[in-house]
This record gives sequence, C-alpha cells and structure tokens, in this order.
Amino acid sequence: MFTLNPRKQKKKKMKNSSSEICNPQKQSPISKVPISHFTFLTVLTLSLIPFSSSSSSSSTPKVKPPPLPILPLPSAFQLQWQLGHMALFFHFGPNTFTDTEWGTGHADPSIFNPTKLDAAQWVRVAKDSGFSHVILTAKHHDGFCLWQSAYTDYSLRSTQWKNGTGDVVAELAEAAKQAGISLGLYLSPWDRHEPCYGKTLEYNEYYMAQMSELLTRYGEITEVWLDGAKGEGEKDMEYFFESWFSLIHQLQPGAIIFSDAGPDTRWVGDEAGVAGSTSWSLFNRSNARIGGTDPQYSSEGDPVGHDWVPAECDVSIRPGWFWHPSEVPKSARSLLDIYYKSVGRNCLLLLNVPPNSSGLISAEDIQVLQEFSELRRSIFSHNLAVNAFLNGSSTRGGVQDSRFNPHNVLEEGIYTYWAPEENQAYWVLYINLQQLVSFNVLQLQEPIHMGQRVIQFHLETLNEEGKWKKVIDGTTIGFQRLLQFPAQTSRHLRLVIDKSRADPLISYLGIYMDHFSILSNISDANFNGSQVLHSITRSNNFQSAI
Repeated sequence: MFTLNPRKQKKKKMKNSSSEICNPQKQSPISKVPISHFTFLTVLTLSLIPFSSSSSSSSTPKVKPPPLPILPLPSAFQLQWQLGHMALFFHFGPNTFTDTEWGTGHADPSIFNPTKLDAAQWVRVAKDSGFSHVILTAKHHDGFCLWQSAYTDYSLRSTQWKNGTGDVVAELAEAAKQAGISLGLYLSPWDRHEPCYGKTLEYNEYYMAQMSELLTRYGEITEVWLDGAKGEGEKDMEYFFESWFSLIHQLQPGAIIFSDAGPDTRWVGDEAGVAGSTSWSLFNRSNARIGGTDPQYSSEGDPVGHDWVPAECDVSIRPGWFWHPSEVPKSARSLLDIYYKSVGRNCLLLLNVPPNSSGLISAEDIQVLQEFSELRRSIFSHNLAVNAFLNGSSTRGGVQDSRFNPHNVLEEGIYTYWAPEENQAYWVLYINLQQLVSFNVLQLQEPIHMGQRVIQFHLETLNEEGKWKKVIDGTTIGFQRLLQFPAQTSRHLRLVIDKSRADPLISYLGIYMDHFSILSNISDANFNGSQVLHSITRSNNFQSAI
C-alpha cells in the first residue's frame, strides 16, 4: 500500500471506564506535584511578572490556521457535482420505437411519435426519488437529434410529432429549470447516419457546430456526456477531443465534462454501476485514453494521481439502455446494493431510467424508484451516533478550538471537520454512544475541498470483556464511504486512521442499521446466525409492506 506519510500506531492500554475510554490523554505531570509545592511555585511565578496597567488576558490569543490542503483539489464545479451524488439518465429516441439498442442510423424518422411525452413527469420522478441531476441523450449513435438542428434533417424536424416543430431538449430544459434540477446532455461522437462521419476535418466541424447549438440555446448545462463507444468494423475517426473540451468550457464554464479520461469526471470502467472497493478521485489523465483506458485503473483511480477526476458509475434500471416492452426493472434492493458500491465508494451514481414509447417513465420503474428512496430513507435518515460523546487522540489548536473539534463529525456537510494536531504518531476518534447500540453500516466523509487524504483505516468496538475488536477495514474515503458488515452491538467505538497522505481530516461519521440488504456475501466467524435470520425477516416484512 502506497503512502507518502506512513504512520505507526502506538499501542495503549485502555481501562474499562467510559471516561478513560473517551479521554486517552495521559495524566499531566503537574498533577503529581504536592499541593504545597504547587502553591509555592505559583506565588513565585506571579511575583516575577512585572506589574502592568493592561492585563495580558485582554490580548486576543493567536489561533491556529486550518491545515494546508493537499493537491490535487476539486474545482468549485466538481464539488457541486459531487454533492449531488445521484443523477438520472434518459435514453430516448428512435430506438425506443424500434425495440433496438444501437440503431442503424437509417430508421424512418416518422416512427418517432411519443403521444404523451411529458418532460415534467421525468423531472418530477427524478426529484421525488432523491436525484438532483438529469442527463438526456440529445443524440445517440444513430445520429438522430432530439432538437431542431440546423445541420441535419435527421431530427425532430422530419417527424410527425408536433408537426415537426417539437424540441425534447427544450421541454426537458424548461421542466428541469422549474423544478430546480440541473441538466446534462449526451452528444454521441459516433454517428451512424451523418455522411461526413469518417472525414476527420468535416465531422469535427459538424460535431462542434451541434455542440454549440446545444450549449447556447437551453440555458445552463451542468454536464456534457461523451464517450468513445463505436462498433467493430466502423469507419476510423479521429476526434478532436481537446478542441471539444475547450469549446464546452468556453460556452458553459460551469459544465462538468464526462469521458473515459475526464477532464472533469471519468467513466468507472463498467456499466454495472460498481466502483472498485478502493476508489480515488485522484487520477492521471495522461495515463488514460478515451475508448481505450484500463478498466481497473478507471475503477480504482490513482493514489499518486496529479489530476482530480472522480468516477461516475453508469447503470440502467433495466437490462437495456432504451425502453423495451419485454424488459422489467431491477428490484429496489438491487439498486440499494448498487448504491453502496457507487455512492458508497466515493462516486456519483448515474442511473438510466428510459422513457417508454408514449413518452413517459413507466409505472413499474416509478414504483421501484419509490421503494429505493424509501429504503435509503429508512436506513440513513437517523445517525445512531448523533448523541454520542466524542474525543480525539489530539485536536488541532487544542480542545478549546471548536473549528477542529471531534464533535464536528456529527454535523452534516463537508465544510466542518475534525483535524488532529500536526505530526502525531497515531490518529484515533473515540465514540461513546452512551448506550448499547446495534448497527451494521459505517458512513465516513472527508472534506474533499482539502484534498483526498486517508489511505487506510479501520473501525473497532469494545466488547463485554473490555477488549477492542476490529469490525471492518477500509481503504480511502473521499467524498463518501459506506461500509457494510455483520451487525454489531456496542457502546464504545473507535475509528483508527492507519495511513494518510497528510494529517487526516474527517468531516462526517455515521452509523446505521440496514435491515434490508442481503448479508450472504458478508462472513464473520463471530456473527450470530440468528441475527442474519432476523435481518432477512425484517427485510421480507418491509418488502411485503411496500
């Protein structure tokens, strides 16, 4: 395991009393001095202080500045994107009506006729389900445009829908604006319809012209999505990616650009919505190529990367990306598992929910999204550590400096945090829950505006014999880490940071009980089988209720 600043943790003998468990500081040497000696020393010291008309206590004590951020750092727009944590993808177009995934580019435009299209419904479904962002396939690989492009007739202009005057992008942009949901657009580089595709100069001009239309007509666009997808045997084509990126940032300075290699967010390397168990936002763009990046490198990131390029996990709620009448959506519990493996691994979840041929999100998809939302609410709505007493192995500036106090980790958000004193040999957060609590999920967050720091950590509980027992090991944290483990019951916990790129900073700590996830893949020799049965029973009861 790579580390720029490895630390060796010093072992300490801990007594069983709660006061000493939560206060690991050694006894001050002065407490050993006899009272008479202490009084004499105090008087002697005071007699040596020159008399002054102005009391020294009136001067403002110097406070310690915040720790130095460690590079690389996210931009303001990357931070805003990451705080959203989930987005909905809408794959919609001629493929929706031809029951295909990759259209040929020669389907008759007249087949596109969604009689009940309601973009406001799409946005409402997203917002009600806890998604803060939506992305539309403005043009997929078939080259069909869901707006009135001046550069091709293979668009809504050639359909019967709204007599050829419709604009799906415009309707979605307006609905998103009204609902306070941010909008992203996907403009596929691969185009199976456009005749100039394969002619490097001509097609790059065509692509940039269409990109300009999309980024100047519909207000603020917060993400531009593009990839290197292309079928085997298709025409060779050189894309001028750097020119595209410059144009996008020129026309929409706040837009996040997604691709296999960034520049702002990267593909996680699969279409299952699953990140590596270790997932760094750090990345080297020079080691990645759009359409040819090592999936493992994309999944895990790079602890010594020079660029900040967090991963985005794309997956469809159905087997296909476009709506097909024969397919059914994943279950809510399957989505919850994906949530743990994407959002819970320092990534953003991009869930595709394709509108059907009538132009609406299907009722069965809405039902699953509602159940998924209820599962998350049931698990994460109440932090079981909210009333805990916390102490740290040290606190930057001393315990009197509330800016870096351990209790900051119970405040939601990344802008308050616990910071230990500099140059310490170990970093530990002690948590006294004040009563026995059962839990099986740990949530951690770092203040990523200060850099991604933690390399390795573990959680321990104090058992009935007064011994610390390791519950779970974890690697890096980043914006958010969710770790599942067999249910534990304890009053005292400690979070130990084993390795860090710099002094570790923790902005949030939460513990929760998940009664719904299937625990068959989680093994522990000390885990009571009756607890597994209890969890499954509770989960089945919940499923039948919804």
